Amino acid sequence: METRISELFAPGSGQNGSGSQEVGFNPLNGFGALSKKASGAKNNKRAKAPRTTRHSKLSHYPPYLPPEAEEGNIEYKLKLINPTQYRFEHLATQMKWRLQEGRGEAVYQIGVEDNGMLVGLSEEDMRTSLETLHRMAEKVGADITVLRECEVDYDSDDPRKIAEVLIRKVPDDQQFLDLRVAVLGNVDSGKSTLLGVLTQGELDNGRGRARLNLFRHLHEIQTGRTSSISFEILGFNSKGEVVNYSESRTAEQICASASKMITFIDLAGHHKYLKTTILGLTTYCPDFAMLVVSANTGIVGTTREHLGLAMALKVPIFIVVTKVDLCTRATVERTVRQLERVLKQPGCNKVPLVVGGPDDAVAAAQQFAQTPNITPIFTLSNVSGESLEHLKVFFNILPPLSNSKEQEELMQQLTEFQVDEIYTVPEVGTVVGGTLYSGICREGEQLVVGPTDSGQFHKLTVESIQRNRSGCRVLRAGQAATLALGGFDRALLRKGMVMVSPEMDPTICWQFEAEIVLLFHAKTFHKGFQVTVHVGNVRQTATVVAVHGKEELRTGEKAVVRFKFIKHPEYLKVGAKLLFREGVTKGIGHVTKLQPASHYHPTPPSHSEDDEA
Repeated sequence: METRISELFAPGSGQNGSGSQEVGFNPLNGFGALSKKASGAKNNKRAKAPRTTRHSKLSHYPPYLPPEAEEGNIEYKLKLINPTQYRFEHLATQMKWRLQEGRGEAVYQIGVEDNGMLVGLSEEDMRTSLETLHRMAEKVGADITVLRECEVDYDSDDPRKIAEVLIRKVPDDQQFLDLRVAVLGNVDSGKSTLLGVLTQGELDNGRGRARLNLFRHLHEIQTGRTSSISFEILGFNSKGEVVNYSESRTAEQICASASKMITFIDLAGHHKYLKTTILGLTTYCPDFAMLVVSANTGIVGTTREHLGLAMALKVPIFIVVTKVDLCTRATVERTVRQLERVLKQPGCNKVPLVVGGPDDAVAAAQQFAQTPNITPIFTLSNVSGESLEHLKVFFNILPPLSNSKEQEELMQQLTEFQVDEIYTVPEVGTVVGGTLYSGICREGEQLVVGPTDSGQFHKLTVESIQRNRSGCRVLRAGQAATLALGGFDRALLRKGMVMVSPEMDPTICWQFEAEIVLLFHAKTFHKGFQVTVHVGNVRQTATVVAVHGKEELRTGEKAVVRFKFIKHPEYLKVGAKLLFREGVTKGIGHVTKLQPASHYHPTPPSHSEDDEA
């Protein structure tokens, strides 16, 4: 699989991809095939069996969903009619469990048996069941939103319905559910404009007005091209309504009223800033990647390369085709077909799913999180607002990738915070921004930070914590935040360091081994070659000390390679994903072995350069 990804990095490869075999896929998993057609004959009472895959056979049996799983945040209920008090308490407890599994979100399918059979309910039974569900949600302090209703039509004259309901409740021990989405795509594809429209709540004027609030530098405003990494937020309240800057003046107000937050990481599209884009993908640990493609240009420039980077780092990706207002429908369809061909190539092996309505968006969000091969494709306009609501529905329903059990396991580990940004704030002192990889971090906690150029770790104290510019007393694994360190000397810090619990005894190394795949290289890759290595938040030039078992490597070949950092030692972990580059040379892999430099010796915090020496 990794070897096939190299086809995406070869210049000009597959631009005129040959037609591939269509994969039949039912995005609604049987749900969408249930509605009656308005033009259907009265005598034709039987619904058509849904198409699932090209291997499926037509059947007269009722369509069904996969059997209900004991774990996860999806619950099937045939009906909820007049439960006894004991039964009601049991149902409320069950809802709490499903909400915990989904980290504050759960989906209830009403009218569905536990084995997945779509039975449906009459109008009266459905109304009563939804009222009971509403009472259950009130009991646990949650809100419900009916995502969609579909009619089931078997050999019956009475219409029967199935409903899909979203239950959302912010857990008591955290502010909101936070998902990070990296925004990729070629230069001028409309990435920043799309984020401006989503987060500001106003459509673009066709000349880039919506993106002006996102730019950080004067030259970005002058050229209209993003060269740095910026962050934008889009919130949803417990009822599924959008919370953005159109109704809230500040990020603090958005955080206060939102129960789910989408943090967009706006990355650069120009090839000149590729190292910044790679840094954003490896450092900020995005949950998902959104590849933006312009409808009038199609797959050009860095589009294919960005797709390959996301796949190499195993980040689930979905695609947004913008600027459909500038093109004819035939041009938009041609761009979508071009994307489908690339996604179906052996290097990608994805199943494209074109979202054509809100029902498709709901199903796409659920399938996308459960099945890594599915790639939703949205077509929209930032000027006319066409189909923009479908993308908002998708973000509202999109569940987190990790469940509560995985989150709990990470929180049980020792504290490890990755330092991605360093600031000096007046009257606050030194502030670092980054992501808590594991454990729990509280105000007043004692940690050690390093390694320095000499391999040392320094003691420090976390004085205060902020998430999305709002105060936060406790930080949990997987959350991004800024930590105030008071008078700690900024000169002792650099990007790529880690702040860890003193009990961790972190291992630092100058040399390490990694199993790599050379994605693209113009000539041969051999001993003595220097590349820029990205491992998490670490970015440093390293020299190839040895290529085990081979004299040299060519494009697509695998090997175990020993690297040596040239400036200072780093804190690495076995199994960490690795990406390296140098000019057109690119490769991926994972760390297999560390050669420890020495064990750290924590030193007291220093406030001058003399202490650092």
